[in-house]
Amino acid sequence: MARFVTLRLLRAALTIALVVTFAFIVLRMSGDPAQIILGPEADPEAIRAFRKSWGLDAPLWQQYFQYFGAIAQGELGRSMRDGRAAIELVAERIPATLALTLPALFLKLAIGIPAGIFAALNRGRFADRAIMLLSVAGFTVPSFVLGLVLVLVFAVQLGWLPSGGQDSWRHAILPILTLGIGGAAVLARFTRSAMLEVLGQPYIRTASAKGVPWRLVVTGHALPNAAIPTVTIVGFMVGSLIAGAVVVESVFSWPGVGRLLVVAVSNRDLAVVQCILLLVAATMVASNLIVDFLYGFLDPRLRHAGGKAGV
Repeated sequence: MARFVTLRLLRAALTIALVVTFAFIVLRMSGDPAQIILGPEADPEAIRAFRKSWGLDAPLWQQYFQYFGAIAQGELGRSMRDGRAAIELVAERIPATLALTLPALFLKLAIGIPAGIFAALNRGRFADRAIMLLSVAGFTVPSFVLGLVLVLVFAVQLGWLPSGGQDSWRHAILPILTLGIGGAAVLARFTRSAMLEVLGQPYIRTASAKGVPWRLVVTGHALPNAAIPTVTIVGFMVGSLIAGAVVVESVFSWPGVGRLLVVAVSNRDLAVVQCILLLVAATMVASNLIVDFLYGFLDPRLRHAGGKAGV
């Protein structure tokens, strides 16, 4: 068990380190923040002073180690736009993002898992084909296209809902639907596949041959075993609560972390972008750790062998 936990924690630490390194390198290669923030017509002396004040004139390797050292001390930097702490700017936006993503997650689970189970139990029938057709459509349509279609129908044509903003609970309905529909489609397909794989196992046929009622076979044998791989995709959805809202928040002008990331990237506000990416990485790693531990709990072979679990 100790080896199982140690391997997972080491992998989590390595993942966060790689994400931080990737973000650092890509952001430094994407353009000079001084030129973008001060403007193309800024005085060269002002640009040099700006770069010096933010440590951008130091060698890249030195900036990297300084950045890593600051993170180790819990210092995530300050915004180059207004001088505020990056973590403060991000923390202000988290409640707005969670107001969309948590209801959307519930919607995914409430629709996707029952739909996948129902489709598997009716394999080859009209209900199965209809659910899979809808799930393919929901999975393949990009979220920004789905969001624009929902705006066109419910905001422009019918006038039932607002097209953007955050003034009331009605403004959250279309973004939640946009996030929830695509995720429910993915979950339905995954749950159906997991159920079909379990239903084809010998112990299911044996239970049926012994005269166990089909309802008990499904609820007592098929569902618990199909839930094991389904935990993986649910864990991924939990981990992507913040990252998955970037496009939708931009489409609906929702003032969350995702929209802040888009603005910070366009402004080359390095500390804010790095803080958000670190938050996303930490969320994904934490959710994957939970999935790994759940796998180890549900399947002791993984716990004792230190085998691979999760995504």
